Amino acid sequence: MAGVRCIGFLLCPDFDFMGLAVTSPFAVANRYVADTTYDIRFLSEAGGLVRSGCGPAVETQRLSEPSAFDTIIVAAGISLPESSPDFLAYLRQAARSARRLAGLCLGAFAVADAGLLDGRRATTHWRYAPQFRARYPDCALDIGKIYVADGNIWTSAGMSAGIDLAVGMVEADHGRHVARTVARGLVMERRRAGGQAQHSAMLDFDAPSDRIQSVLAYARQNLRRPLTTEDLAAVACLSPRQFTRAFRAETGVSPAKAIEVMRVEAAKHMLEQSRLPIEEIAGATGFAHRERMRRAFLRVQGEVPRAIRRAAGPLAVV
Repeated sequence: MAGVRCIGFLLCPDFDFMGLAVTSPFAVANRYVADTTYDIRFLSEAGGLVRSGCGPAVETQRLSEPSAFDTIIVAAGISLPESSPDFLAYLRQAARSARRLAGLCLGAFAVADAGLLDGRRATTHWRYAPQFRARYPDCALDIGKIYVADGNIWTSAGMSAGIDLAVGMVEADHGRHVARTVARGLVMERRRAGGQAQHSAMLDFDAPSDRIQSVLAYARQNLRRPLTTEDLAAVACLSPRQFTRAFRAETGVSPAKAIEVMRVEAAKHMLEQSRLPIEEIAGATGFAHRERMRRAFLRVQGEVPRAIRRAAGPLAVV
């Protein structure tokens, strides 16, 4: 069929089932374009059934001529992949003949083993950043991104970030309107641009008790307010001194520091995903004015808000 783009999902042994979810943005996109635009094929080095890391297996085709594919996506497991010389040779050939080649999560290690990330920017799961940098010093690893497209080589961060990479590919192929429609069809909480950080500050402050969890939830919903220690202590039904002690014991930081990090995270998302004036973002996230927000960004992010907005690029436009 004219206009069909064939996508080869190259499954490594013990691949993670989350990788299969990356097919969904392409399948949903097929509903919103004039013709069927993506044809998904599952591939493996030997063909036949490939067992996933959690048990179930998927039927695959044996590796075929990579020029038959518009895009090839490598899906690995939750352990570092071990690639054969033939597998790596196939990836090198695919990088020359296919329009795009991607490594999902730890699949980036296979792409790097093939020498395809030397001199390029890339990302992978944040937990494996030290191993990646040690093994591939010629790659500019950007662990702050959920996916990176450098030329025709794409890489994504851990797990669900592969879905964001796929939506990014749909946007590159069909424009922002179709990509947004696909994201809505997938009931994604929000369409994440590639420049977004890999993990949330709320995960770092995952307190074990319901009392402190309720405070964190209250703070997240009321960032515009002053949120003094007295206010938060009242939510926890503790005295300010008891609250401060309990909060630090469960989160490892003071209430003031946690609120600052949460505000920076919320403001960073608005900088990346909107074109609201910086002064307005500062007010909406409780910084009161842009200079206070600028100083907080330097402490938490190591860069100023304008630099983050520039790095987000055109995807920040709403």
